[in-house]
Amino acid sequence: MIPETMEAVLLTEPAPAGQVCLRRCPVPSVRPGWVLVKVKAFGMNHSEQLLRLSEIRADYIPKPVIPGIECVGEIVDASDSRFRNGQRVAALMGGMGRSFPGSYAEYALLPAHHVFAVSSSLPWEQLAAVPETYFTAWGSLFDGLDLQPGETLLVRGGTCALGYGAIQLAKALGCWVVATTHKAEKLPLLAADQAVLDTGHLAGTLPGINKVLELVGPKTLRDSLGCVKRRGIVCSTGILGGVGGLNGFDPIKQIPNGVYLTGFYSNQPTQEIMDAIFAFLEDHRLVPCLGAVFPFSRIREACLAQEQGTVNGKIVVRMPDAAETETGRIPQVEK
Repeated sequence: MIPETMEAVLLTEPAPAGQVCLRRCPVPSVRPGWVLVKVKAFGMNHSEQLLRLSEIRADYIPKPVIPGIECVGEIVDASDSRFRNGQRVAALMGGMGRSFPGSYAEYALLPAHHVFAVSSSLPWEQLAAVPETYFTAWGSLFDGLDLQPGETLLVRGGTCALGYGAIQLAKALGCWVVATTHKAEKLPLLAADQAVLDTGHLAGTLPGINKVLELVGPKTLRDSLGCVKRRGIVCSTGILGGVGGLNGFDPIKQIPNGVYLTGFYSNQPTQEIMDAIFAFLEDHRLVPCLGAVFPFSRIREACLAQEQGTVNGKIVVRMPDAAETETGRIPQVEK
């Protein structure tokens, strides 16, 4: 039975974490081409923090808006789609949480083309750590970098959820992984073959790098281009450094001869790719990387943890009926 109202986070103006709260609003009505998903859990992302703190001012954001660019859950109204009610699904991107209401809610009305069937038996909380993080890691490594077994990969900005996921995938593939952090105290958290303190000037100090996953972004991109061997590739995916673009960038002079620069934008997931990701995780017996799990009732504290950087890894928020975690295996923040 689908209720008439639900709890959700509604944004109309910039809201620091301390102002985030749950409000009641109508459960959205289904329309052709869209499906209604009962959200079981969702991962939190840096882009949602940017929306909450500043992007919400933009004219292209309809207000009020429910943030959240990904979720996992069950279909409760399949409408005219290929799905069936009760089916386990994951959803990500395609305008979620910006062009239309997203996942910080008990129910989400989502375009069917950005909802994907999931056959994985992972519990909801682990499942919620996969969609956006692992899709972006997968696309960056295999589409952007064409990563091959035996290569040496540098993950620049390795102590974010995406960094942890990329390290995990690359090591499972059979690569030698070098990962960086700019905080010395976080070096032990890097499950890479080599952990490096990032001074911002690594070019010439790390021999044998074939590929670089650049998660710090334009702030260190020029330096990353100097880190790879000839025929190496740099994929710029993140903006952890807080710099969104390159002023005065001269590609002729600043991209070394025989080095390739690319990027990955995670707005075009497909069922085929999502199937490949879950199959890879299962085949290699990988458990998705999690930092902490918060109940939905404590969404404000989850946002505070994200804002203050107190959680190492992916923050997942679960709904009350989705607590399937094995005790002690994933850090919990209980009621």
